[in-house]
Amino acid sequence: MINSIFIIDDDAITVFGIRKLLATVVSCTNITNFSNGKLAMEHFENLGNDNELPDIIFLDLNMPIMDGWEFLEAFIKLPIKQKITINIVTSSINSLDRDKSNTFKNRTHHKITYNTKPLNKDEIQNITNPAKQQH
Repeated sequence: MINSIFIIDDDAITVFGIRKLLATVVSCTNITNFSNGKLAMEHFENLGNDNELPDIIFLDLNMPIMDGWEFLEAFIKLPIKQKITINIVTSSINSLDRDKSNTFKNRTHHKITYNTKPLNKDEIQNITNPAKQQH
């Protein structure tokens, strides 16, 4: 079982799809979504303890106010010791975006993966399996 999953995406259809797929592959009591990176960062900055941290984050790149790259830049500076799986989910097929995600992988202890939209059930299964095994 996974305790908490955050979905950071401004597209309601994508959020709905990820939630539906998650329901078919994992038991999770707390799935929270944020429509941009700034709202998610404010939430992280107000967390009381590590027990409130998500096990997995699904992160869109193209969002208003604070995009996925800006969120990642701020997130990896937070003093979070727990290893969180951050799954970039984007409609971008630009190889520069994939390369940029690799530079973030090298700068943090968090696990960063990269997938293009739409996600399918097998991809959701692969993303959630390592987190399920930690519990």
